[in-house]
Amino acid sequence: MDTFDTVLFYWPELVVSLKETAIMMSISLVFCLVIGLPLGVSLYLVNPSQKHNHPFLYYSLNFIITLIRSFPYLLLVVTLIPVTRVLVGRAFGPIPAAVPLSIVAIAIFARLVEQVLLDLPEATHQLADSLGVTQWQLIWHFLLVEARSGLVLAFTTTTVSLVSYSTVMGIVGGGGIGDFAIRYGYQRYEYGIMYVAIVFMIVCVFGIQLGGNALARKIDKRK
Repeated sequence: MDTFDTVLFYWPELVVSLKETAIMMSISLVFCLVIGLPLGVSLYLVNPSQKHNHPFLYYSLNFIITLIRSFPYLLLVVTLIPVTRVLVGRAFGPIPAAVPLSIVAIAIFARLVEQVLLDLPEATHQLADSLGVTQWQLIWHFLLVEARSGLVLAFTTTTVSLVSYSTVMGIVGGGGIGDFAIRYGYQRYEYGIMYVAIVFMIVCVFGIQLGGNALARKIDKRK
């Protein structure tokens, strides 16, 4: 069979793998946003460079996030298998794969959020202080509003990184497009199928990046 016929033959499996990738990515990105954003804001607020700093808390959180980000991802997945079994009752499949993926996503996004907020002009804090706002008002009406364009780009960068990380899950039984490329492409010497899977991932990444860039430009207050 030529490559086109091979793709048609394996099309049902390709669709299933894309659905599996979508499941693990969706779960991970929800946790990334719900936990990673508050964690990143907290890192910024307790940063030693800020007015209400808490060095011990900052360096503790900083150590955990740096440890997660520096841990080889495949080894992290294997290490977390017992934790995954406790949380979801099994260690294989797209839903269990979302556990290590979520942890990495939270760490990456939290760090990027902190960096975006640290880049805000000092005038933002000066204006907030002059108005006597509470810390919650500072976060909601000043920091997140001023940094929204950068936060969108940070979330976009995190999503693109997760697309790459998600392909690793196929090696440890997590399913997804990476598993499809290895099982039906590499192991069966159907390299055309493997290249098709790679093209799907590249197109996906380009789509995410272009969409994120467009949204960031649209909501950028400086323009």
